[in-house]
Amino acid sequence: MNLKKYLVRALHRLQKGPGYTYKELLVWYCDNTNTHGPKRIIKEGPKKKFIWFFLTLLFASLVFWQWGILINTYLSYNVTSSLSIGFKTMKFPAVTICNANPFKYSEVKPLLKELDRLIEAALERILQPTPGNSSEDMSPPLDLELWNQIPLVLIDEHDKDNPIILDIFETNQTAAGNETALGNETSLSAVCPQCSQQGSENCTYRNFTSAAQAVTEWYILQFTSILSKVPLHDRIRMGYQAEDMILACLYGAEPCNYKNFTQIYHPDHGNCYIFNWGMDEEALNSSNPGAEFGLKLILDISQQDYIPYLSSAAGARLMLHQQKSFPFLKDQGIYAMAGTETSIGVLVDELERMGYPYSDCTMNGSDVPVKNLYSQYNTSYSIQACLRSCFQNHMVEICGCGHYMFPLPEGVNYCNNEDNPGWAYCYSSLRSSIKQRQICIESCKETCNDTQYKMTISMADWPSEASEDWIFHILSYERDMSTNVTLDRNGIIKLNIYFQEYNYRTISESAATTIVWLLSSLGGQFGFWMGGSVLCLIEFGEIIIDSLWITIINVIGWCKGLQQRRARARYPDAPPTVSELVEAHTNLGFQHEAAGAVPVPEALPPEPGTPPPNYDSLRVQPPAGLGPDSDAD
Repeated sequence: MNLKKYLVRALHRLQKGPGYTYKELLVWYCDNTNTHGPKRIIKEGPKKKFIWFFLTLLFASLVFWQWGILINTYLSYNVTSSLSIGFKTMKFPAVTICNANPFKYSEVKPLLKELDRLIEAALERILQPTPGNSSEDMSPPLDLELWNQIPLVLIDEHDKDNPIILDIFETNQTAAGNETALGNETSLSAVCPQCSQQGSENCTYRNFTSAAQAVTEWYILQFTSILSKVPLHDRIRMGYQAEDMILACLYGAEPCNYKNFTQIYHPDHGNCYIFNWGMDEEALNSSNPGAEFGLKLILDISQQDYIPYLSSAAGARLMLHQQKSFPFLKDQGIYAMAGTETSIGVLVDELERMGYPYSDCTMNGSDVPVKNLYSQYNTSYSIQACLRSCFQNHMVEICGCGHYMFPLPEGVNYCNNEDNPGWAYCYSSLRSSIKQRQICIESCKETCNDTQYKMTISMADWPSEASEDWIFHILSYERDMSTNVTLDRNGIIKLNIYFQEYNYRTISESAATTIVWLLSSLGGQFGFWMGGSVLCLIEFGEIIIDSLWITIINVIGWCKGLQQRRARARYPDAPPTVSELVEAHTNLGFQHEAAGAVPVPEALPPEPGTPPPNYDSLRVQPPAGLGPDSDAD
């Protein structure tokens, strides 16, 4: 009970207003606040009071509207980009070099024997040789197992509503059909392997406007299926070796050789070799800018040993990238043409993005939900690795096997025609699925810090006609100790890679809106429209606290009154007076004497100077049977 009184008194002391009504508190606030407008409302006449009330309400609404815009702008976390130029000694980039052709044809030819015979016969059918001149009639019969798994067909679309499908190796094909095979209304298509079981009406076609495109795509699908069953060490053996491919190397003034390169196996290009990767030793710094202080290479791509139906482009594929990052040459690499000297001048751009909540970038990929399959190479995270890992994970989940061009998760095998007859159709459907691409794009994140190498490329014929004789003699002798010329300009490439200058550009992001900007903007709007300051906001907070105290006090008073009303409802009779209580006590004493009880002694008169008793606090407990709840008459 004492605690309750203490709390009530404390609330009274905390209440700062002049009274305990909301009206009095509001009038007190308007009369004492430093904000312009409220004072005029209570001091002006009726007309001006209405005008000032309207203006105050209008400008207060404008302040809250502007505050909403400013807070929303701050919470959008916009960024601004700034460009700065610096000068420093920089690390030389990692340089990855591959052959455009992944394998030596002389090594892989036994695996492709039946496939090459099929494609040669298909080309003869497409080109419509005259009867009797076909080499197919003089060769052993074809094994059509590969063809039936993923066939090529001609689609005659002279009649758009009823196109005619012509299988290239169909024996009952008419001459008229052959005559229209390569007309303007005919396209070549690769079809899904389910056609032989489902019928042509259920086939899925992938159309090509050129026979060259269709043949290349069909050959790559079959080639992928064959190579997926070959062990990795055999694939490395069938590729181009470093000692055969890298004929000469010079970095600045220091000689180097193929032993300074790190070998990795790349599914698209076979054996690739990386200079200055930084995996086993510290990355090299460039001593000076300019062509004389860069990397100089002479390469032999052995173009005469290319796979004829797989690689239609000849040259070296190269890429500049950061140390300890995986090279994705198919997307970011460039070609160097045979018989030329290619000079590549390099400029460096450093990108610095802000992290969450300003952008959805990642520092090292640890917060990306996609498992990075390229981590087996001990390389750093990149969005290209994430996108390919995401696609491979989806293919394993949907198709039941992994694609040959991407790393495999544990316990999964590569797709091939024998173990997975429908893999090509599943792969084509997944690759063309917009939904799948969108899922991977939303799951993967850009890196917050990145380094990009901008290249300026120039080329010239190399060697010149006047010097090619002695250069080819020396290079041939150094490679295989032969006095005969075993090299020609169709297989030789010279590369010069160097920094153009040591100036580098840093493109960095910074927050467009900060908490300081937000507070100054909020204060500026409040001061402009209402003439207020932070103290005015404190005053407004004070009146809110006072209103809460008044509300609490009123609630406590209401609860107390409710208890009293409930007590009166429980005891409807008026409480007895003091005289009535004394008389009842006296009568009770007489009843005890009559029953032989010891009489109650009379009270002694009070001593002089003693204050009279407080009868307001007198309470007498009636004996049993005399209470208000007694049933006695």
